Amino acid sequence: MDSTSSVRRGSRDRNPRGQGERLRADIVTAALRMLDELADDEALSLRAVAREVGIAATSVYIHFADRDALVLAAIRRCNDDLLRAVDEAGAASDDPVQLLRARTVLLGTWAHRHPGLYKVLHESTLNRRTDMSFKNELAERTTAAIQRCMDAGLAPIDDAATVTFDLRAAVHGTVSMRVNQPDLPWPPLEEQVDRFLVKLVGVRMA
Repeated sequence: MDSTSSVRRGSRDRNPRGQGERLRADIVTAALRMLDELADDEALSLRAVAREVGIAATSVYIHFADRDALVLAAIRRCNDDLLRAVDEAGAASDDPVQLLRARTVLLGTWAHRHPGLYKVLHESTLNRRTDMSFKNELAERTTAAIQRCMDAGLAPIDDAATVTFDLRAAVHGTVSMRVNQPDLPWPPLEEQVDRFLVKLVGVRMA
């Protein structure tokens, strides 16, 4: 999954009439690429995004009232792409434990590839100023994956939502530390995820 690579830098041809949605998508893609580089939504400017796309700043304001509106649209796109990616990762196995593991590892590896987007998605002040309940869907799918492990007798019966909170806290903790303290002697992410799944979910790893 990579939401940041489909808009070329520099000038662009004017969109034909009726292709406003294409321009809006191009603006969001450029914003995603810049946010990944900046790792700070407040460092983003609409004028800079306009230059990146190769359009006048007024064209950006037609689609987005302010910076927060653009960043929110970018985060929504990022979240939707992550949902698709984790579902694809989990679809590679019929084993509920391996499905849960694949989803969890993918989230960690994505954050490693896109540390700037991870910080904006989870650590930006926009999270405290704006409703981002759409991010709950990823947690709900993790809860469903944990519940499948329990239903299959591969994890102790427990409240799946509570176990999800514990697992998310552990995964986000290690991901955030890896992003912000990359020089620590980190073990392979897969090994750490396996320990989380064993200790927090109660599964047995093959």
